[in-house]
Amino acid sequence: MFVKNGFYLYLDLSIMIKMKHTLTAFLLLLTGFCFSQSKTEIYVIGNIHDSVPNYHPKILFDILDKVKPDIILHEVDSQGMKDYENGIKITENEIKASNAYLKKYPKTLRFAFDFEGRNQYRKDRGMVPTDNLSVKLIDSLYKAKLLAPSEVKIYENFTNLTKDLMKIAELSPENFNNATTDQISGKRQDAQYAELLKIIEARPEFAKRFVVKPNGEKISYRDGFKLMSGFWDLRNQTMAKNISKIAATHPGKKIVVLTGFLHRYYILKELKRINNGTYVTKEFYD
Repeated sequence: MFVKNGFYLYLDLSIMIKMKHTLTAFLLLLTGFCFSQSKTEIYVIGNIHDSVPNYHPKILFDILDKVKPDIILHEVDSQGMKDYENGIKITENEIKASNAYLKKYPKTLRFAFDFEGRNQYRKDRGMVPTDNLSVKLIDSLYKAKLLAPSEVKIYENFTNLTKDLMKIAELSPENFNNATTDQISGKRQDAQYAELLKIIEARPEFAKRFVVKPNGEKISYRDGFKLMSGFWDLRNQTMAKNISKIAATHPGKKIVVLTGFLHRYYILKELKRINNGTYVTKEFYD
């Protein structure tokens, strides 16, 4: 009888231990679930700035209305954000859709996240207009058949990638907001700021043509383009840091980042690199 009671006692203790372990596992799972639910959600939406038949403010508004963000971040600096709020330069899809969303949800917060003083910074250092002038010069050399075979290959790769993205930009927004397009965008930007730079550094034409900076100093196409190449990295890294800082000060919120879709791949890459586990990135169509 004692053995029998002991046997039943053993069974009771075994069941209690199992129940304790199960309860502990459940509590850990619940804690993890609650923690994941409290993480800030970041939706990086790549945009076409100008209104076109396949992408216009109503389409973007519908996306925002589906995600229902607490915060919208705009690809402008602080002055650009003030202009938006004062009704100045209200031309792009992002601000028109954002204004419509704010009208429906007045408690929505909006912030700038771009490199501060980006436009003047580029002009003061001669990056603008040397960047566009350099690409135009490469194109004229290409059409005149003056580029070396290796240079032709570089330039044609750049133009082909550009054409691929232009075709994608004619489709619905899901098509220019996915990993495949991000990869093409990355290749295209690398072709511009790394591969075209090889042509510019190798050919004397780019060292012999100049523009005048606002301070009166001259800068060559070559030096201006090199500065712009470096600024591409600096600007995107700065934007990602600014997004991360805003996420850190608004835990548990939904944040939509509105940016040109050529920036999307870089921002997502940087957000992943600097993430300390406090936010998750999501797609608007998931």
